[in-house]
Amino acid sequence: MALVEVQVPDIGDFDEVTVIELLVKPGDTVKAEQSLITVESDKASMEIPSAAAGVVKELRVKLGDKVKQGSVVLVVEAAGAAPAPVPAPAAVLEQKPAAAHVNTAQAAITTVATTSGPVEVRVPDIGDFKDVSVIEVLVKPGDGIKLEQSLITVESDKASMEIPSGAAGVLKELRVKVGDVVNIGDLLAVLEASVVVSASVPPPQPSPVRGGSEGRGAGQESAPSVLLPPLPGEGGGGGSAPTPQPAQATPPHDPTTTVQNLPHASPSIRKFARELGVPLAEVKGTGPKGRITEADVQSFTQAVMAGTLQTKAIAAATPAAKPGGGGGELNLLAWPKVDFTKFGPVERKDLSRIKKISGANLHRNWVVIPHVTNHDDADITELEAFRVSTNKENEKSGLKVTMLAFLIKACVAALKKFPDFNSSLDGDQLVLKQYFHIGFAADTPNGLVVPVIKDADKKGVLAISKEMGELAAKAREGKLTPAEMSGACFTISSLGGIGGRYFTPIINAPEVAILGVCRSNMEPVWDGEKFVPRLMLPLSLSWDHRVIDGASAARFNAYLGQILGDFRRVML
Repeated sequence: MALVEVQVPDIGDFDEVTVIELLVKPGDTVKAEQSLITVESDKASMEIPSAAAGVVKELRVKLGDKVKQGSVVLVVEAAGAAPAPVPAPAAVLEQKPAAAHVNTAQAAITTVATTSGPVEVRVPDIGDFKDVSVIEVLVKPGDGIKLEQSLITVESDKASMEIPSGAAGVLKELRVKVGDVVNIGDLLAVLEASVVVSASVPPPQPSPVRGGSEGRGAGQESAPSVLLPPLPGEGGGGGSAPTPQPAQATPPHDPTTTVQNLPHASPSIRKFARELGVPLAEVKGTGPKGRITEADVQSFTQAVMAGTLQTKAIAAATPAAKPGGGGGELNLLAWPKVDFTKFGPVERKDLSRIKKISGANLHRNWVVIPHVTNHDDADITELEAFRVSTNKENEKSGLKVTMLAFLIKACVAALKKFPDFNSSLDGDQLVLKQYFHIGFAADTPNGLVVPVIKDADKKGVLAISKEMGELAAKAREGKLTPAEMSGACFTISSLGGIGGRYFTPIINAPEVAILGVCRSNMEPVWDGEKFVPRLMLPLSLSWDHRVIDGASAARFNAYLGQILGDFRRVML
């Protein structure tokens, strides 16, 4: 019998999460992958599974504790189980000949093995992709590499993905560069490693070790090859990627069903699911041992979009379909199937990844949120003159102040006066936020993204302008992080540099309002005695009618116009 410490595995982009539920107690017998605790972040809750089977000897956490990757959850007494990755005497890694097969335990247990000398890291099974290009190198020789740390980013004609390391150590040699084309099994890097760890994922099917010792004489040594766990879109045993189940075959979602196990998915798949708003607990994995692949997440999203499946949020907000309908849960007509080639030549191209992700979210928001839009105009004649003079004063610094920076400060003042606009709906409760994070739509070659200015109430217009420029540049380069696009209380979508008069922006859930701004125009305005030329800015405020009523929206727009007309009001 051996005492095994069970740790928190890789839980994606979350740093520290709170323990909100204990599912076992000392003396309980647990199975491998049985849920032990439930944790919650500001975005989601998830269950942490056991990496070993045995009897719980000691529980190391309690309700309210903060845990992160590597935190010890409990100690189990297990027979024949491999220890969790903790500082402890490690077993010696046995190097296998090329044609041998690796025997793995049935349970998805994290194992530790030590070796000396160099370790080769190769491209894992990346599914149906072939000849993928290296678009970014994330490390350099001499760097300390952690287990599953991303080494490079590759891109095919369908998707981009990060390739993680299957070993921890010091990077001695990098065998690829930006622009190289790689395939499964290609050598990426050589590490000087004292510990080689296999991640807590379902074991792959037995397969020959790549880069083996065929043709080597007896006694010749070589660096052991590390095969990484399969990435999204993998195929079991090195074959073709499994065909995802059709949307019709997906079992109906039951919001009352209790989730028993943490879904099997890699960090990249968890991140992909979070971007799409897909609850992984409701996705059926088609990979080895129920592992969730990228195709499974896409199939789930398509099923929801087609109306053949409902998530918990949509099921709670959408009335049941009436009999005889042909358009899914909303009782709409089926989408028309048209052969466009009958009418003339056509060209087909795939939607960009950003449009695929935003499309699913926009569709959900438009269907679930009862939108109303108020249109108004703000007189910005004096404010524009002040903006121009400010830019002249800061000409040497290279900092250019845009009208959007003033709009952000004006919106913060309006949110303070009308706190319902700085809230989110959570069931029957309204969450009123005490912080002011403002999102702004940024146009990129691949579509719109929404970076967020955090704590805009604590920053001046110049600081906001500088931060906006930095975030917009990162957006165009595709380098925005999830943290830089999350946490917004209110969003501004500006078309001022393009044109238009008014439009109806779609609210970004879980926000309750969004401001649309178009290009300002010089117009004749009656001042009581005569018409005078004034620079007028069109405003379009969309709001959630479940939280806000028409009178409040009209007052918000009017107050916002007053601030833009006399910006000194932001100090009141």
